Amino acid sequence: MDFIEGEVLYINKPLHWTSFDVVNKTRNILRHSLGVKRIKVGHAGTLDPLATGVMILCTGKATKTIDSYLHKDKEYIATIKLGATTPSFDAETEENATFSTTHITRELVENTLKNFIGDIDQVPPLYSAIRIDGTRAYELARKDKDVAIKPRKVRIDAIELLDFELPYIKIKIACSKGTYIRSLANDIGAALQSGGYVSSLQRTKVGDVTIDDCISIESFQDKIEQEKVVL
Repeated sequence: MDFIEGEVLYINKPLHWTSFDVVNKTRNILRHSLGVKRIKVGHAGTLDPLATGVMILCTGKATKTIDSYLHKDKEYIATIKLGATTPSFDAETEENATFSTTHITRELVENTLKNFIGDIDQVPPLYSAIRIDGTRAYELARKDKDVAIKPRKVRIDAIELLDFELPYIKIKIACSKGTYIRSLANDIGAALQSGGYVSSLQRTKVGDVTIDDCISIESFQDKIEQEKVVL
């Protein structure tokens, strides 16, 4: 493999790692293996620290192709905890309100999910990397700043209920680029009149790249150490 000329890597992002952590670790592995001081490595789509799954990395001259991956449709599997909300719409922040879930049935959830299929207006989470007047929204949120984020159009192609065991539901979502699953979970919780937030999230597909195509950071490092790298 010629990482200087350019390669595309499919990595299964570990839990609690930031997207930058994955890029930085990969860059360091390649620098050490190739014996170079610098090598370009970039990723095609951020994943939250509490999310795992498909991350596409490009090296060397292949970093010029990153934009082509950013526009691909995505697929996720999310576990949503109903009956509570958090400021970040996931488990990064503590629950700030709780609600009853006694009225929720599997049929109610399935019928509610249908309402989110198609083109929808979605407000990104306050705890997100969206820039507001040049500052990341999450930086403003952590300073308790009042921030208004405008809704954006996203597309939900399919939502499937995989598991129903209150207070948790597990769903599979096929969606367009730019969709925030945390916002979707919050909106589903509101529609069910119970609140809801993402307790676990895995990105299972980006375009034609599936989670089965991905390798762990550890496996990648072992592979690089075992193979002769073409400079």
